[in-house]
Amino acid sequence: MPVAVSGCRVLPVTALPALGQVRVVLSHTSHPGNIGAAARAMKTMGLTRLVLVNPKLFPDRQADAMAAGATDVLAAAQVVTTLSEALAGTVLAVAMSARRRELAVPPLWAREAATEIAAASTMGEVALVFGNETAGLSNEELLQCRRWAMIPVNPEFSSLNVAAAVQVMCYELRLAMEMPGPPPEISGAGLPATHDEVEHLVAHIERAALNSEFLDPASPKRLILRMRRLFSRAVIEKEEVNILRGLLAALEK
Repeated sequence: MPVAVSGCRVLPVTALPALGQVRVVLSHTSHPGNIGAAARAMKTMGLTRLVLVNPKLFPDRQADAMAAGATDVLAAAQVVTTLSEALAGTVLAVAMSARRRELAVPPLWAREAATEIAAASTMGEVALVFGNETAGLSNEELLQCRRWAMIPVNPEFSSLNVAAAVQVMCYELRLAMEMPGPPPEISGAGLPATHDEVEHLVAHIERAALNSEFLDPASPKRLILRMRRLFSRAVIEKEEVNILRGLLAALEK
């Protein structure tokens, strides 16, 4: 049976279990209506896991109204205080941004990003990260994500509502997950490191650099930012994190 959505008739979508591995993260959302509209956008594409980082107003009646039947997504939403909490345990996080950033890894287009997320979801939990309606994601938040992506919009009018951006990415992700699975794994490849494992490694590097006086705390420059950029490009594995931390521990002695 077809179902009606905003006056249009579309065929109902089938369930894709891999979508349960995807977190949609909204950071510092200021308008509760956008949270509700994002929940609706998610549910139409079969996604249900919403994480809110320090929202200005939530729960809120306007969020419920804009959800238009997706209040179950809102009721199950997880509210945290930092992006690091929202990304804990993920093997890949992709930030959405409309502008280029200094020291960020090269961006992906939305469709390319969806393909990477779909492949990574076979190995663990993944996240799509959206910023505040006015300022978007901060540079610090973007650098916590291993990849970042842009939606190809009209360059003369690139303003896209956060809920609309969520709808576009959820649609692209659903398409990507309906495609054939990823190619066979490389022999000897390990599991990707989680967000928190990489964060612990970065903290260990910073501590070792300070203790060895390689890094001057009065003039840190951009060492740690460049380390984050390096690990984002490398897609580091759990065993590689353990090797590097073991090496650092041995050198610290």
